[in-house]
Amino acid sequence: MEKSKVYFTDFRTIAFGDGLPTKLKKLIRKAGIDQIDMEGKFVAIKLHFGELGNISYLRPNYARAVADLVKELGGKPFLTDCNTMYPGSRKNALEHLECAWENGFTPLTVGCPILIGDGLKGTDDVTVPVEGGEYVKEAKIGRAVMDADVFISLTHFKGHEMTGFGGAIKNIGMGCGSRAGKTEQHSNGTPHIRTSLCRGCRRCQKECANGGLVFDDATRKMTVNLHNCVGCGRCLGACNFDAIAFKDSNATEILNRKMAEYTKAVVDGRPHFHISLVVDVSPNCDCHGENDAPILPNIGMFASFDPLALDQACVDACLAAKPMPNSQLSDHIAAPDFVDHHDHFRNSTPESEWKTCLEHAEKIGLGSREYELIVLDHKKL
Repeated sequence: MEKSKVYFTDFRTIAFGDGLPTKLKKLIRKAGIDQIDMEGKFVAIKLHFGELGNISYLRPNYARAVADLVKELGGKPFLTDCNTMYPGSRKNALEHLECAWENGFTPLTVGCPILIGDGLKGTDDVTVPVEGGEYVKEAKIGRAVMDADVFISLTHFKGHEMTGFGGAIKNIGMGCGSRAGKTEQHSNGTPHIRTSLCRGCRRCQKECANGGLVFDDATRKMTVNLHNCVGCGRCLGACNFDAIAFKDSNATEILNRKMAEYTKAVVDGRPHFHISLVVDVSPNCDCHGENDAPILPNIGMFASFDPLALDQACVDACLAAKPMPNSQLSDHIAAPDFVDHHDHFRNSTPESEWKTCLEHAEKIGLGSREYELIVLDHKKL
């Protein structure tokens, strides 16, 4: 397979020159977005609006830059994301929109409408065949996402407590799944409690939307209600004491493969383009109601027609960077029992795993892990 082209520029700017949003527009033009016929077409721009309390999500200014460029190319853009399957401020469309507005995403600030892809209650989805799917034959995708003629992903590339990092594939595959689609992707992740390690702090229970965790007042330990648990893994990321683990040892690997297959369902059969910004690289997902200090420095902006090559280029750049001091990653490296995985994301969250996602994405024909990195100097862009 021919190497995919990935375009890159850093976050440097020239005094009295263009700002970063304008620089982003220039980058994606150089990457060839204007090759897509957008005249009169509905264009979905998929991004994460951030959970309330979290401020590491992408600034609305970047979304505005992409939306403005789409309009310049004749398209009709809208920003979109689908509802979550866990508690928080984005579990239905009304709260989701209010969260987006509070975090700065309004039609006025971003220059286009905002639509929640799977409707009011997260039930407005369509089933989409997955060509070559091994784990998912029909993905459940938010209807508004699939109704669009053109699909663009705008991703905050950061760490993740389960999948190692959250990049384009996670933004698309998990993010475009309806609530039922998200449940299907997580369905192999049934947790169990290591009672000897459980401190009874109940932090994990706050993350459960489905009554899957029950606190035993007699033993002061948490237990799992297997009938209610949907396997989302939020409790796993919430526990600071390694007291929760998946019964299925390859649950994260299967989740990764399902995300790749969901991504293929979203992009197959229509024009698509992908942008990732490696900035404010928090150790956990933007779905958290908080964000810890970045584990890696701000690296730059990446763009490609290939979401898999884009993720590979971003992770390669991250692995080549130096860890940030006073971060979760540097704390783990300094610990006396530290085991070096030679991987910043696994060193930050040892129970996470990301390689199977990219391997499976390539296997099913989502894209190529082989890429040509085209670096655009900030002084010449």
